Amino acid sequence: MDREFVLAILVALLCGSTLTAAGWWPRAAAIASSGRELERRTWQRLWAPMLPAGFLLAALCGWAVVEPASAERVPNCLLWSAVPFAAVLGRAAWRAARSLVRACPSHTVATIGLLRPRIVLAPHIAHALDEGALAAALEHERAHVQHRDPLRLWIAQFGTDLLWPWPAAAVRFRHWRQALELARDEETRLQGIPGPDLAAAIVTSVRLNCHKGSPSTATLGGDASYLTERLARLMRPLDTASPLVCGGTGWLLVLGAGLCAAAVLGTEFGERVVHTLLARA
Repeated sequence: MDREFVLAILVALLCGSTLTAAGWWPRAAAIASSGRELERRTWQRLWAPMLPAGFLLAALCGWAVVEPASAERVPNCLLWSAVPFAAVLGRAAWRAARSLVRACPSHTVATIGLLRPRIVLAPHIAHALDEGALAAALEHERAHVQHRDPLRLWIAQFGTDLLWPWPAAAVRFRHWRQALELARDEETRLQGIPGPDLAAAIVTSVRLNCHKGSPSTATLGGDASYLTERLARLMRPLDTASPLVCGGTGWLLVLGAGLCAAAVLGTEFGERVVHTLLARA
């Protein structure tokens, strides 16, 4: 068989089964007083179950680099075993592609666009907000633009769909989305925007969109209890005494080193492992 075809089957079977096994990872919500710190923690929890499959994928790619173009034949039992995991991957890809062609929201204030994010503002919301609330809403969306949050949401949704059908994956995604809004609220206030002005913008947006029968996913991100918590945070004085723990760069370096090590191991031992797997199947 062609090496690329064998690689695709092994990725679907081994990485897919690893994702399925890791998808049950506990879904307890992270706790942090800072919205930005909470967003960082929930982002890490969102991707933690996918690390084993990522290392396995790197090892398989390392194997493919040194494997001859004509690889061994994959037994039918392994081929059929890979079909359910390939179906999950296809479902995730279809949902990701479908989200790209959705109509631009015309009922809210939101940030859209993956590579070139931009802000859209519904006229009826702009007319309903006073000057302070409108400035707060726009500054909040500028924070989304700065962090390219539409692209991050799209990637995170794709990763969550790879863990289907585990409910815990959707719960982790929801916790991160909620923390994301809290983090952008906090950054907006750090730019000098009063919390009550941003709270007024959120309440007005939710009220008008509920009146139109189309709840605002950009401002709610959850149920009524989450909205209440978000507004309560905005009405409290901003805590600037607790510094944000920035560990993103260190984690990326460790992750990169781990993936490189997995690829090297794949080049050294991948052929032996794959030959044993195919011979025993």
